[in-house]
Amino acid sequence: MKSGFLGLKIVRNRDLKLLRCFGEVPMRNKPLGAAGGKQKLTVPTTGEMRLLQILWDLKEGSVDDVVNGHPERERPHYKTTQTLLRIMENKGFIAHEARGRVFVFRPLVSRKAIDQISVQALVSRNFHGSAAGLLINLLESSSIKKKELDELEFLIREQRKRYELGDRE
Repeated sequence: MKSGFLGLKIVRNRDLKLLRCFGEVPMRNKPLGAAGGKQKLTVPTTGEMRLLQILWDLKEGSVDDVVNGHPERERPHYKTTQTLLRIMENKGFIAHEARGRVFVFRPLVSRKAIDQISVQALVSRNFHGSAAGLLINLLESSSIKKKELDELEFLIREQRKRYELGDRE
């Protein structure tokens, strides 16, 4: 292991697993919040997000329902979907119940909870924990409609009022 640009450690692939064991390298999908107080949630992968979106829309569904919830040209294989649903269940995103010979899956996490941990992870990873840094970046790099700007101004004024009243969290 050597030091590289900006003092970052350069690690060979075979050393990565060992470093993770000793806590020197952050794990991908680091736990960020709690689901029902028991299990910590991670940021879903892109594939997991796709399946969660379908389950949120359906409220519940079998593997076939989830596969058929994709556009026809983008449908994943049944077994791949089944495996990913099991992984998501182990992570605490979904649960299943047996109905005859079919497992029916339902989401355990809300869109809002996933949105919040995803934004927390983005702010932490890309903006050194600064929510203002994220907001400034969005304003500078995106075209925002006047109505959206008005909404943002309103929310900022409301936040400022709460801050001035002593609710500084």
